[in-house]
Amino acid sequence: MQYRKKLPSLTALVALEAAIRHRSFTLAANELGVTQAAVSRMIALLEDDFGRPLFTRGHRSIEPTPACLILGASLADSLSNIADSVDAIRASSNDVVTIGATIAFSSFWLLPRIADLRLIHPGIQIRVVSQDAKFDLGQGGVDIALRYGVPPFNDGMVLASCGDRIYPVCSPSYAKSGKVADFPDGDCELIESDVPSRSWYRWADWFARVGRKPDRLRATLRFSHYTETISATKAGQGVALGWDTLVGSLIADGSLVRVGDIELDAEGRHNILVPGSTRRTAAADLTAAWLTQALQTSV
Repeated sequence: MQYRKKLPSLTALVALEAAIRHRSFTLAANELGVTQAAVSRMIALLEDDFGRPLFTRGHRSIEPTPACLILGASLADSLSNIADSVDAIRASSNDVVTIGATIAFSSFWLLPRIADLRLIHPGIQIRVVSQDAKFDLGQGGVDIALRYGVPPFNDGMVLASCGDRIYPVCSPSYAKSGKVADFPDGDCELIESDVPSRSWYRWADWFARVGRKPDRLRATLRFSHYTETISATKAGQGVALGWDTLVGSLIADGSLVRVGDIELDAEGRHNILVPGSTRRTAAADLTAAWLTQALQTSV
């Protein structure tokens, strides 16, 4: 919409809103830092534009007409919203946006992208909190959560989500050793992550869901964090389950290779959540919008 053709002078509308509140051209002029004559002139121009009086003028008083009061209420709401938005943008350079994610998602997906976020929004201060325990958005502490699971969630609103694929991975040197030639049978070492979340797939879960029953299922190396599992896998210690969203970049740069061609679609999704009940800052909204675009383009 071309507002310039439909709206009168915004300066005059601001003067009108002040005059309605104060019931005085003089007090409105004092608030705006202009002369009383300037306010009177702007009101007169508005009255010419509308083709009707906006105030009933007494000896030392003015009273807004019913039509003027209707316009004044709309102006008060609109100007208040504009002022709030301007304050939010001015304050955004000092806002700290806290992002919560699992250790694995922070290490493999979020941190490699932080530089791009800071390049686009250099004034936003980012704080990343990494933990495998679930973040409760209702308790505060984080402005945005990156959570794996099946939406909806009762403590936040999902802005974006993506699925994932899970497949075995190992280092190039381990692949060349010949130990994965008969995978999943044979003499390869399996590396496991002892993550407490029931949504995390272990080797037994993966084999059961793809319909395979290898001769040897026991993991010979176990870690409490997925980041350690992938580090050991890159070092040639065995075969781990690779979540494509997390290890895709390592496949692309050659640090890891896929073992076989069997993959499993994960039941859950990676989600970007924000609190549903608290008011967000402009910085948090900008960060959430960037994360949403990054997640959707990484699929």
